This record gives sequence, C-alpha cells and structure tokens, in this order.
Amino acid sequence: MDSLRGKLLVASPALEDPNFVRSVVLITEHGPDGAMGIVLNRPADAEVVEVLPELAEIAAEEPVFVGGPVQPDSLVVLGEFNDPDKAAWIVVADVGLVSAATDLDELPAAVRRGRVYAGFSGWGPGQLESELEEDAWIIEPPIPPELFPDDPETLWSAVLERKGGQYALVARMPEDPSLN
Repeated sequence: MDSLRGKLLVASPALEDPNFVRSVVLITEHGPDGAMGIVLNRPADAEVVEVLPELAEIAAEEPVFVGGPVQPDSLVVLGEFNDPDKAAWIVVADVGLVSAATDLDELPAAVRRGRVYAGFSGWGPGQLESELEEDAWIIEPPIPPELFPDDPETLWSAVLERKGGQYALVARMPEDPSLN
C-alpha cells in the first residue's frame, strides 16, 4: 500500500472504537513500521493559554484538541509553516509537526498558525491496513480549511459531504440510527 501520509482518515459508521467514533484523523506518518496521526475534530475543555501559554501566540483563543489515545499527556503541535525548515517534518503542503527542539520564542516567526493536540493516534505494523480492509476508515485527501477547521464538530460530516455519493448520505446519518 502507498503511504497515506497527508491523507485524512474519516471514521466509517462501522468503526466501533470509542476513541474514533466520527473522527477525522490526519495521517502524519505511514510506512512499514506503522502509522501515526492526529484527530482533527476533538476539542478538549482546556484552552491553549491555560496549558502552555508560550503557544498562545500561534494558537490564540484555541482549545487544546485530543489528538488520540496514545500518550495523552504529551503535546503535539500541528503548524502551517512560513519556514518549513523549522518543522520536525512536513505532512502535506506547508503543514507539518513542530519539532520538540524548536525554540518556542522562534515559533511565531516560523508558523502562521497552529493547533495543539494532547496525544496522538498510532497503529502498529499492518494494523491500519487491517482496519482499512474491514472498511473502518474512509480515505480522503484534505483541502486546506479541513486541516484547521473553524468548526471541528462538523468536520466529519463536511468531509463526507464533500466526497459525495453514498458518503454524503452517511454524512447526514444520525449518530445513533436507532433513534431515527
């Protein structure tokens, strides 16, 4: 399978893992050793300024997001870079992960905007491929506004609606179809 780095994984209704119900995950790395990504549409209750005030300039008035169930006490910063050399690695276009070695004082000059995530999503070798074979995920290339959505709670529906066809029908499905 080709690398899914830079692609969105949209949780299908068949995915039952509560960590990923109606989630949209940006795959930040994918290869023979597994995959890593961050959930883009799970804002937490804490604000960036409360958790790490040094990042408030690039993520002003933003909540911290729940990036996934792996290492929930660690912070991952997704940034839109003015200077891609300051990224740990670029994921898609000029969007990538901020390096842990980056001096936080230099970050506002290197990053136009950013989002802070608690934890990340991870898959071991072959695990994501198995989930894809089980139709747990729908793969879609992102459009720029989806990487930093203004309304994260509607991202899942918006990506599926944009994909069209049967996916647009799924986008309109209630979370619990038995209540319909």
